[in-house]
Amino acid sequence: MSKILENLHRTLAAGVVLAIVVFLIVNLGGFDPGPYVAFLFRFIHVWFGILWIGLLYYFNFVQIPSMPKIPDEQKPAIGKVIAPTALYFFRYAALGTIAFGLITAAHNGYIIEALTFQPGFRTIGIGMWLALIMGFNVWFVIWPNQQRALGLVEADADTKKKSARTAMLTSRVNTMLSIPMLYCMVAQQQGIGN
Repeated sequence: MSKILENLHRTLAAGVVLAIVVFLIVNLGGFDPGPYVAFLFRFIHVWFGILWIGLLYYFNFVQIPSMPKIPDEQKPAIGKVIAPTALYFFRYAALGTIAFGLITAAHNGYIIEALTFQPGFRTIGIGMWLALIMGFNVWFVIWPNQQRALGLVEADADTKKKSARTAMLTSRVNTMLSIPMLYCMVAQQQGIGN
């Protein structure tokens, strides 16, 4: 077991195998593949969303508040190793969340209704627009500014400082928007406020 858990890719593969085992157990009597495709898109959407918002909360609840407490000689480990890796997964989790969210909405036939706030789809529509704004912020504000702040692209000291602040404030905007966005996603599933 430790051979599996010592390697992230093996751990993820084991998780997929366990999910397949659960699927087989739950569907011993057979299953209708039609609804399962919609479920699979939603499942992948939620998985990416957990990764995205989990990293957003890691940055805002752990990394940003901890940085002033870290001795200067230890900060390069975060800026050169941990943050770039976390930002990689952060960006692509945002992309995966949005892509599979839109695929889910299109597959279930409500993408236009949601994005245009039609009755019955207003709550999910608001959530979708908040997620789109957040995704835009990740790729077009946070990431370019983090590249400068972390020294991944050339920038002078003043630009690095301004970029770090812009990235942090935009990340806080996303943290703020994540609360009503998550509310909308859950509320729609419960039929609240459509």
